[in-house]
Amino acid sequence: MTVSRFRTILYTVAAIVSLAGLADAAYLSVQALTGETLSCGGSPDCFRVLGSSYAKVGGVPVALLGALGYFTVFAFATFAAFGYARARIFLIPIIGAMFLATLWFLYVQAFVLHAYCRYCLFSAAITFLLAGLMIAVPPGDTSVRKT
Repeated sequence: MTVSRFRTILYTVAAIVSLAGLADAAYLSVQALTGETLSCGGSPDCFRVLGSSYAKVGGVPVALLGALGYFTVFAFATFAAFGYARARIFLIPIIGAMFLATLWFLYVQAFVLHAYCRYCLFSAAITFLLAGLMIAVPPGDTSVRKT
């Protein structure tokens, strides 16, 4: 397998994985914006996390920001899979910011709220996977179109 093909596969996997994160974040966003009760398997921890002051930034649900982030990752990963070199330039800092935000929210759940949201943990796993995929992409995009 060539390096170029390996890159394409990794970007395609990143695009697909980001769709799982988008679905998770979109579900939480709809719940937050409509005020409906979340189905969390009977766990009171979800309600404690998603109802906390940490679930919103400036009145905007964090899940909505996550949905925007996952959609952006999907778009740039798709462009990168089709060979656009500039897409990776944007993809890496976005996933890096999502990774740092995930670390913060894991800290808040573990040490501030002492409660865990299953949806949030799923999102964290998706973000860690996306970061790992970007680390696995070989450097030196010489075979990619410079557009």
